[in-house]
Amino acid sequence: MTTMYTPDHEWINIEDHEAAVVGITHHAQDALGDVVFVDLPEVGRTYTKGEVAGVVESVKAAADLFMPVTGEVVEVNETLRADPSLANTDPLGNGWFFKVHVTKMEEFEQLMDPPAYDKLLKTL
Repeated sequence: MTTMYTPDHEWINIEDHEAAVVGITHHAQDALGDVVFVDLPEVGRTYTKGEVAGVVESVKAAADLFMPVTGEVVEVNETLRADPSLANTDPLGNGWFFKVHVTKMEEFEQLMDPPAYDKLLKTL
């Protein structure tokens, strides 16, 4: 299992060659506060890296969710849609947002590894 991070505080985890799991980091959910709504991407739609794929709304603000890599959304977390607070209580587990079939693996490899993401967090 390989987890990488974006500067926009999304994580992407490739467990197998079928799909990668995407969610928001602890830092993102801390900054947002209590998440009250998630707008998840459309299953079957292909997004390009950096494209807005959804929205996270909290009691404090709304934030765009950016696609970390180019690919097709193959599944969304309906449990999260029903209980958006999972983005706060378990952002790296049950609070995942969607799964994507990565079509450009080189984009995944260009993301930040855990030490690089930790270094970014120290500058914020």
